[in-house]
Amino acid sequence: MAGIQKIAQIGFSSQADTYAKGRPGYPIELHTWLRELLGILPGSTVIDLGAGTGKFTRLLKSMQIDVVAVEPVEAMRTEFAKSLPDIRILDGTADCIPLESETAQALVCAQAFHWFANEKALAEIHRVLEPNGRLGLIWNVRDESVDWVAAITDIITPYEGNTPRFHTGLWRLPFTGHQFSTPELTCFRYTHSGSAKEVIIDRILSVSFIAALLPNEKAKVTEQLQNLIETHPLLRGRETIEFPYQTQAYLCRRLD
Repeated sequence: MAGIQKIAQIGFSSQADTYAKGRPGYPIELHTWLRELLGILPGSTVIDLGAGTGKFTRLLKSMQIDVVAVEPVEAMRTEFAKSLPDIRILDGTADCIPLESETAQALVCAQAFHWFANEKALAEIHRVLEPNGRLGLIWNVRDESVDWVAAITDIITPYEGNTPRFHTGLWRLPFTGHQFSTPELTCFRYTHSGSAKEVIIDRILSVSFIAALLPNEKAKVTEQLQNLIETHPLLRGRETIEFPYQTQAYLCRRLD
């Protein structure tokens, strides 16, 4: 599909079910951030761009608002519809959002903006937002101050290549002060609790460039992760793993 990178199309199509099972949710404190900083109040129309399987949409759904999800990958939309059948989800990309101009009071991108961080996408986001609308960018970032989390990063980094990633900071480049204000950061602590398979294996296999690997390469990654789980003293033999994240939420104000 035009407007979506090949590795995202391949990876997210092949691992949509793993994505749904392994990706963490979001801290409840984001409710306050969404209300007070993004101005999302009951009755607001909010676009969830790059909605994936609906992880962030679930949080929005609880806010008594009109949510419209946009997602380009068919397999992701299928998973979304299974768990959120009452939420409208549209086939679209960041540079071609299938909605009329000035449709929404706010637009959010969770775990997605680094895939389409360019001026064309920002112009399209600007188009669908009302005057004084707000753009919210949210990422769950692994807390690599924990040694076993850093070890996971060491396992997967050799496969990253030139895949767009949040940690490079390149997503900031299109914010030149013309269409949106400079992103303003608020941080939250978050812990993803579950079995080692859920919070480590499924989570890492859902990373785009890991999901897109050939089966034998993917098996090597799984083996390394399993070895870490079986040998690290803070992971070995535990039924429940607490995977630490920092949720980074950025407010960007629409400029007229």
